[in-house]
Amino acid sequence: MIYKILIVDDEPEIRNLLRLYLENEGYEILEASDGNEALRIAGEEKISLCILDVMMPGIDGFHVLQRIREDSNIPVMIISARDTDADKILGLNLGADDYLAKPFNPLEAVARVKSSIRRYYSLGSDSSEEKEKPVKVRDLELYPDSCTLKKGNTEIELTSVEYRIMEMFMKNPGKVFTKQQIYEYGWGEDYIIADNNIMVCISKLRSKLSEDPQAYIRTLRGLGYRLIRDV
Repeated sequence: MIYKILIVDDEPEIRNLLRLYLENEGYEILEASDGNEALRIAGEEKISLCILDVMMPGIDGFHVLQRIREDSNIPVMIISARDTDADKILGLNLGADDYLAKPFNPLEAVARVKSSIRRYYSLGSDSSEEKEKPVKVRDLELYPDSCTLKKGNTEIELTSVEYRIMEMFMKNPGKVFTKQQIYEYGWGEDYIIADNNIMVCISKLRSKLSEDPQAYIRTLRGLGYRLIRDV
């Protein structure tokens, strides 16, 4: 399978650099120099992953991300010279899967792209003839074959990182997971100091699961988080 990657950046040098490295890895590359062009391409093509700059003329990257998330859960990696915690938290809150600050090492960008694609697209692969049965915890049902989560009859929209974290929780209800374990399973990378990423992701999951933030995922101070098995 050939994956299509959309690179959105108003700097031709950045697009050319990423294209060079990603094409060497066998990816098909599409380019956009502004937000409007990015949304047009995303509407016309079946995109596997989007690399998205924040500061662009016209529609900025954050608004492009919001529009993408209205219709799709494809992995989105933000690349930006704005590397404050506030910007990273905003990007993650809007549904980004990863955030890479400029200037960046192109080899690191390629590694993160590979990780996101592996994390997102390998989840639905099932070579067995019989599909996996859903994992059930209380009124939640996780379907590994389609990478979906349902609460009752309602499907809950998740990013790839959110799905991985819920998969970890639901396959081990009641077990306490440390921040390191959550990060390495959810993001598929070695743990660095990433408390903000984890905090934002857990907060988003809680809001998607219930109006009560403590209804499903509980914090154990100094230890980590766990999914409540019983009410």
